[in-house]
Amino acid sequence: MNKLLSVILFAGVMGTFSCKTNPITGRSQLSLVSESQVQSMALTQYKSFLTENKVVPVSNNNSEMVKRVGTRIAAAINKYYQSQGLGNALEGYNWEFNLVESKEVNAWCMPGGKVVVYTGLLPITKNETALAIVLGHEITHAVAGHGRERMSQQLLAQGIQVAGDVALGTNSQAVGVFNQVYAPASQVGVLLPYARKHEYEADHYGLIFAAMAGYDPREAVPFWQRMAAMGGEKPPILLSDHPADADRIQKLQELMPEALKYYNQAGGR
Repeated sequence: MNKLLSVILFAGVMGTFSCKTNPITGRSQLSLVSESQVQSMALTQYKSFLTENKVVPVSNNNSEMVKRVGTRIAAAINKYYQSQGLGNALEGYNWEFNLVESKEVNAWCMPGGKVVVYTGLLPITKNETALAIVLGHEITHAVAGHGRERMSQQLLAQGIQVAGDVALGTNSQAVGVFNQVYAPASQVGVLLPYARKHEYEADHYGLIFAAMAGYDPREAVPFWQRMAAMGGEKPPILLSDHPADADRIQKLQELMPEALKYYNQAGGR
């Protein structure tokens, strides 16, 4: 009984004093690990992934498109953060964009700006603008700290002692949680099974970032309609553990007037 009480008290204390307010969403998030630690581990995993998978040469037209779209969105995000006086929030972000040969309908962004698109996604995006919608969504997951928040929740749930600055590299349990959350090989909901709140935030701000980069946000609706049409007994990875298709599309339509303002400011029509 005393042990159970101690665990409950520990969870309460950690949950109270280990929360940070996300500068973009304004939402309080549990944060038991530092961004620099997560970025360091993500970089190691990213490099390992690239050596174990077939990266499409940069001279390829599709590879050039992925880099072009990603670079435009990253520039829009950097500009937005700077305009809000939040430039430090992206410290450690060195953007990289790679296209990888795979039939999977997938894309992801790791902390630090390491982005991968799978060739299996391109027949569904069909065009550069829809690809921008996807990359805006995935990049938002990273800059909004969704993975770090999920990792912190799992660490807390498992009772791992992470008060202060935990040395992830020497904590096998913490490393295991990191791998569960960030490993591309896990193939669960594009990095991890995000809560619906995370998904809606990624839809919201991803739409804005794509619009700020000069991509028409209205392309989001037909893209997600195409994704929904791919459902069935085993939905594509991008749809795994995500909001219901109809709900997502409805919310995107509700967000469209806001996104179009940014698109018009960027010179769109």
